[in-house]
Amino acid sequence: MNDPANIIKPIIGKTLKAIRIKQGMSQEDLAHECNVDRSYISMIEVGRNEPSVSKIFDLCKGLNIKPSDFFKLIEVEYEKVRESE
Repeated sequence: MNDPANIIKPIIGKTLKAIRIKQGMSQEDLAHECNVDRSYISMIEVGRNEPSVSKIFDLCKGLNIKPSDFFKLIEVEYEKVRESE
């Protein structure tokens, strides 16, 4: 079985990017909303950084979504990956 961290980091990034793009936001826009550097958003989206729970709450605020909805999306994608192993 793969290490869950190696599975979750890219899922978080992919989900964050999909929501951001769906809302028509650039990485710069989201970074500005969350008071972080654009490169930090990029690193999350490519799966190189894993945001803390408090930072996920900041990102969700910037995306105007509920953290619970974000975590549900992560869980759905995680289960898909686990089932395909």
